[in-house]
Amino acid sequence: MSQISDLFSVPVAQLGASTFTLGQFLAAGGILFVLLLVALVAALWRSARARARAVAAVQAAEHARDAETRMVELTRAQAELQGRMGSIAEVFGSRQAELTKAISERLDGMTSRLGNSITEQTKSTHENLAKLQERLAVIDTAQNNIQTLAGQVVQLQQILSNKQTRGAFGQSRMEAIIADGLPHNAYEFQATLSNGSRPDCLVKMPNDAPSLVIDAKFPLEAWNAIRAAAEGEGGSAEARKAAETAFRRDVEVHIKAISEKYLLTGETQDTAFMFVPSESIFAEIHENFEALVHRAHRARVVIVSPSLLMLSIQVIQAVLKDARMREQAHLIQAEVVRLMEDVNRVDDRVRKLQTHFMQANKDIDLILTSTDKVTKRGARIEALELGALQGAKPPEDEVPPGGKAAVAGEGGPGSGQLRLRVVDE
Repeated sequence: MSQISDLFSVPVAQLGASTFTLGQFLAAGGILFVLLLVALVAALWRSARARARAVAAVQAAEHARDAETRMVELTRAQAELQGRMGSIAEVFGSRQAELTKAISERLDGMTSRLGNSITEQTKSTHENLAKLQERLAVIDTAQNNIQTLAGQVVQLQQILSNKQTRGAFGQSRMEAIIADGLPHNAYEFQATLSNGSRPDCLVKMPNDAPSLVIDAKFPLEAWNAIRAAAEGEGGSAEARKAAETAFRRDVEVHIKAISEKYLLTGETQDTAFMFVPSESIFAEIHENFEALVHRAHRARVVIVSPSLLMLSIQVIQAVLKDARMREQAHLIQAEVVRLMEDVNRVDDRVRKLQTHFMQANKDIDLILTSTDKVTKRGARIEALELGALQGAKPPEDEVPPGGKAAVAGEGGPGSGQLRLRVVDE
């Protein structure tokens, strides 16, 4: 330790009157080294700081350039975006205009269709209302007709309550059916028979056959009694049975009267008609009073309703028409014979006309043949020379059968005149 201290105390250098030892020198060098180191560190720090500033400046410049580039790019992108926005705005504007136009056209079309539909609906409504009014008018008319018909039914009930008027009602219905189906000379109302009885209608049959008798005086008093017993509030089965018995008795009496008074041998048909002026009464008789129907058939009396009488009249009308056709058959045959004679006469005249026509056609053919020959002869005469005419003979086809042809000159030799003549043998 003392050695080291001695070592540091050894003089190393002398500067003027000052002597410097190793320790001092080392101490001074250390301080200088420290100072140099501090200076170096400071220089390095300043250099690093400068470099940092330069780098920062470069980076700032680069950042500025990048920012400028980005600003330019942003400006360009903004311009492009503005252009695109303008294009989009124009497209949107055109599309909006087209959309507005389409919507306007559709609205106009819809308005027109809606107006037409409303007009048609209004017209249809008016027509339906008019038809409804017409139907209401028809219904009113029908109601008035029903009321009138009800009044007429009441009047009819009043008429049918009287025996004479009821008989006149059945007579009028029967007469209307007969008059509508037969000619006037085929029937007779209230005719008198040989026994003095007068049926309601007498239908005349064809071919001098006996006439058909129709009676319209159907007994309705007992029938009305049956209805009254069935529809009355205090009606009973006994009352209805009594009314049915009375009705059956009256009808049997009437059938017997028709059979005895109107069925005359040689003067009337073997069957007579008993006219019932109601289809419902006719159906009720055939349904509930079948014994009366059989009784009438045995008595040769046929119960007929208005429809059956009309059908029978149509059958009689067909029979009358067939009889009239048979009566006129000989006239039709005579007319057919005359018609055939006229047809034969026309056929003869046509055949004669055909003969004359064929003869005229033949004469025309002969005339055409003659004119053709004359034309050929004229052509040959034009072609002949004067020297060739002397001693010439006409062609054989130009010489008529049984004749001679000669050619000679007229006016002497050299006159130049020719003559063609045909000498018949």
